[in-house]
Amino acid sequence: MLRPLPRPAPRHSASLFHPISQLSFLRAARMLKWINPDELAAMIKSDKVPMHDYCIVDVRDDDWRGGNIKGSFNSPSHDFLHKVDDLVERTKAVPTVIFHCALSQVRGPKAARIYSETRDILQSKGEDTPHEVYVLRGGFQDFQAKFRDDPQLVENWDKEVWGTELSI
Repeated sequence: MLRPLPRPAPRHSASLFHPISQLSFLRAARMLKWINPDELAAMIKSDKVPMHDYCIVDVRDDDWRGGNIKGSFNSPSHDFLHKVDDLVERTKAVPTVIFHCALSQVRGPKAARIYSETRDILQSKGEDTPHEVYVLRGGFQDFQAKFRDDPQLVENWDKEVWGTELSI
């Protein structure tokens, strides 16, 4: 049975997540489900409806400027822990939730884990529906490098921020 972890008050902007050991974080990261940029692009371009069939949560902070995945919404990592319950309430009927940050190495996976644990607890009480939580492999950096010229997939892209040498 999953138990909620204590929610510490943030000490500074980098300390938004539960204090966990490096080993337990690595174990949790292996249990996450991943989606690659091509799979996400296919989902966005399919007949699936954002915020009904899926939602994309971008947990970048100030580095959110310069572009985003179309239809995603920004939930900055610096206050994610304090807003996770609101996010769960807002997305509780959404069966697929995808998280990412710039590279999806730390902030995206941590947010996905916290969100998933929160929804799993509700589901175990019969207060939520089955759901899948994914992390975008390579984060926005890989996604924008591949799809920045496709207005169905990327919006607000700024060459000044990303340059042109970051392509896959």
